[in-house]
Amino acid sequence: MWAPLSSGYLRPILAGMNSKDAYSTWLEIDRGAIVDNASQLIELTGVRLMAVVKANGYGHGITEVARVAVSAGATYCGIARVEEAFDLQQAGIEAPIMVLGYTPDDCLVDAVRQNITLTLFHLEQVGVLSAAAGVAGRPARVHVKVDTGMSRLGVPPALAFELLRRLTEAPGVEVEGIFTHFARADEPDEPTTEIQERRFLDVLAEAEAAGLRPPLAHTANSAATLTRPSTHLDMVRIGVALYGLAPLSGTPLPEGFRPALTWKARLTHIQKCRPNTGVSYGHVYRTRGEETIGVVSVGYADGYRRMDGNQVLIHGRRVPVVGRVCMDQIMVRLDDVPHAKVGDEVVLIGSQDAEHISAEEVAVRWGTINYEVTSGITSRVPRVYLDRQQP
Repeated sequence: MWAPLSSGYLRPILAGMNSKDAYSTWLEIDRGAIVDNASQLIELTGVRLMAVVKANGYGHGITEVARVAVSAGATYCGIARVEEAFDLQQAGIEAPIMVLGYTPDDCLVDAVRQNITLTLFHLEQVGVLSAAAGVAGRPARVHVKVDTGMSRLGVPPALAFELLRRLTEAPGVEVEGIFTHFARADEPDEPTTEIQERRFLDVLAEAEAAGLRPPLAHTANSAATLTRPSTHLDMVRIGVALYGLAPLSGTPLPEGFRPALTWKARLTHIQKCRPNTGVSYGHVYRTRGEETIGVVSVGYADGYRRMDGNQVLIHGRRVPVVGRVCMDQIMVRLDDVPHAKVGDEVVLIGSQDAEHISAEEVAVRWGTINYEVTSGITSRVPRVYLDRQQP
């Protein structure tokens, strides 16, 4: 079953469009893959699972991913900014939602009123949050973030106990959790994660000895969840693995996980070009002989990077992208696909027949990581949701 996600300025354009045939480029998101990935993670860890759906669900669509993950057993949704939490609640997501980052003071009253869980990471926030809870007329639910080595957000371990104490004594504040974030969990042989884990456990032990340990302690991202069972604690925070993307470079996910995202576009024009014909901006590519050049309806405004060496799949064959990537279009050499025709599906990420281009492969070409590739796919690319697909 097909269901388009009409987000932002796409809504009036996509009204009534319920088929992939209506789009020139689109993402196909397999709900079944997200369900299976979440279920495996819950079975693997035996603890609560926070589905991290920030950045538009790593490009997969925040609302639908949250809905599917919660249906699969996720007990929490994690986001980066408070406006994402408001959007999820307006879409009917009833699971607890946690802002993993900073919340502006001007948003605190509304956030508390909407029962959104907030992250606190320095002493000065205590009074402001307590006051916001008084105005909102309900307790503020918070998790304390401890900086054990990321050097990003977080209270230093030496001050974590004091922050917990002040929050516990502050009127209108409910301390539900405490957490940290690993800097190098995707490098299993690197000792930094063990050092960070030890620092966090020391903080936790001090809090427990004083009767201040919050109910939820969590440290594990996807990489730590898969490689360090000792980090699972009360809850794991799963982003990249939820989407079937490997958190460890060069190491595939365990058997049974599968990617949820396929990126497709359409072949819109085909032409025969004579030898030494310049293709695309700057004519950095020139035909070496008579070549068949196709135009595909996707470009850097969709999140397809302006990089050399790109390949796509047409009729189950790898086809090179030639010339510079344009804002809305790319050109491909079709000499190895003589039966290609206008309207054919083009796979940018995903499988076609026996061939496959993974987000990891694209990331290597672009000099980045797989989830930057998917998170960078822009909002003008429709997300089309499918029920369970065959692996």
